[in-house]
Amino acid sequence: MTLIADNLKQLESADQAAFYTSGRTSNEAAFLYQLFVRQFGTNNLPDCSNMCHESSGVGLSETIGIGKGSVSLDDLEHSEAIFIFGQNPGSNHPRMLSSLQAAKRQGAKIVAINPLDETGLKRFKNPQQINGVIGTGTALRDLYLPIKINGDVPFLKGLCKVLLERQENGQQVLDNDFIHHYCHNFDGFKDDILNTLWADIELHSGLTKTQINQAADIACDSKKTICCWAMGMTQHKNAVANIQLMTNFLMLQGNLGKPGAGVCPVRGHSNVQGDRTMGIWEKASDSFLDSLEKEFNFKSPRKHGLDVINSIEAMHQKKAKVFIGMGGNFVSATPDTEYTANALRNCNLTVHISTKLNRSHLIHGKKALILPCLGRSEKDIQTSGEQFISVENSMGVVHQSHGHLEPHSDKLLSEPKIVAGIANATLKNSTVNWTKLTDNYDLIRDKIEATITGFDNFNKRVRIKGGFYLPNNARENDFSPTETGKANFSLNKPSGIKLKKNEFMMMTIRTHDQYNTTIYGLNDRYRGVLNERRVIFMNANDMSLLGLKRLDLVDLTSHFNNEKRQARGFLVVPYNIPKQCTATYFPEANVLVSIKSKANISNTPASKTVIITVKKR
Repeated sequence: MTLIADNLKQLESADQAAFYTSGRTSNEAAFLYQLFVRQFGTNNLPDCSNMCHESSGVGLSETIGIGKGSVSLDDLEHSEAIFIFGQNPGSNHPRMLSSLQAAKRQGAKIVAINPLDETGLKRFKNPQQINGVIGTGTALRDLYLPIKINGDVPFLKGLCKVLLERQENGQQVLDNDFIHHYCHNFDGFKDDILNTLWADIELHSGLTKTQINQAADIACDSKKTICCWAMGMTQHKNAVANIQLMTNFLMLQGNLGKPGAGVCPVRGHSNVQGDRTMGIWEKASDSFLDSLEKEFNFKSPRKHGLDVINSIEAMHQKKAKVFIGMGGNFVSATPDTEYTANALRNCNLTVHISTKLNRSHLIHGKKALILPCLGRSEKDIQTSGEQFISVENSMGVVHQSHGHLEPHSDKLLSEPKIVAGIANATLKNSTVNWTKLTDNYDLIRDKIEATITGFDNFNKRVRIKGGFYLPNNARENDFSPTETGKANFSLNKPSGIKLKKNEFMMMTIRTHDQYNTTIYGLNDRYRGVLNERRVIFMNANDMSLLGLKRLDLVDLTSHFNNEKRQARGFLVVPYNIPKQCTATYFPEANVLVSIKSKANISNTPASKTVIITVKKR
């Protein structure tokens, strides 16, 4: 603690430190962490959201006034149509499959929009049910659309165009009352969509007008529609446009603010959404900072801080000199692996607060600390007795998490205790009694209740089985937080990326035996890959044009702004993927993602739109 404090105090400015947060962090730890960072004097709070659902937060906030989804698991199970974009629940969100199975048994239609025909959405056998083990399972998807990588904007414009054209031809497919009472800029949106040419829609989406009409048929037959998505939609240059157009599609038919309908960004980390609610954000609102100042009697910095990309740039330029990571595997999760590694090596001090060793511990500054902490599965005993922590899931439900295992060591500290220790050593005149708060986490929750909307009676409600929902204006058709006070239709264009001959669009994906950067095995059984991760999935026709055969060894080169990055020694695997589209595993292919290639507005790494060439070794 003293070593960390000494390095922080030696900085010329608090803005020379970056304080990263992983989605593993609990609400209680995250709240204390951001409070310490702001009392130290900076808003440099990069977090894993910056690399995944930041685009969702930006797109949804601008469109409906809240950066979260509007649906519950119950809504999924009672929806009549579910459109799943850029997501593979079979590997990455298996809990969701049970809800999709329940929806199918209620008669819902499921549309899968993905460059890869993922096995997990074809048929689901529920291992928690006898007939799921011995039966044939439940057929899930009703329509699969093999969209080109980054073809989502033209597809969504095409989908909206069908609905608008049908309405123009006398079919009642739009919810005119919803549009009139709750929406802004419908006329401008309508003109933009109707003036979009079908030839451009088909060319850039990779889908035919017939296929798009099939999706529209399902939408028109539904009175309750949900759009679900994950990083297949958020890690593009025009990712925010993707989110806005999905939401606009739902708005056309009034599919917000009613049971069984709405937006559903699906987050993989256990508390990435809760961290943001607790104030882990480099651009925290003035109202949140006002509440902190009032409750803790200090002056919070107001200048926006550094996100992940900007933190890496600052470390690379030696403008940021201390990096502290609250969980996570920063060097493996971030883009441009070699660039990021060099950035971390420039630091005077790097600190990782971790439950297990990972690659980032080997890529460090001039001084480096690994602080092992209690895992969530371990008992957390403090002065007042055994503690529990809370988390917030993708549906906005806050519930408790309680460890049951004996700690691996009696020397392990909890995340809140580590934060308190650093704060006590660093801050001379803090207004916070850090030790008292971490002796009893109920006291932390009292402070959360006092500063963050929606946490009334926090300690009482979090002890109720199943937890409680946080307020969600979009569920009530209250769009007052947007600039216009209404749900906004937006005008968006495709990214405009054009591939040259022998160039391919690459996206990074995860395997079945993987959770974020943690790799549990070398098999990807749903895609038929065994004992290997350095593979590239390619269209068979593309392979033929390059003279490649199955399992040929190739080198990959990415091209962004005339910069070249290489990843060597990948095996070619033929796969059902659109022409000029390829897929590789994350994090092995992160080295190909330029730090400068990022989403407009949200600054999220564009890991799903990487232009590459492929050369046989």
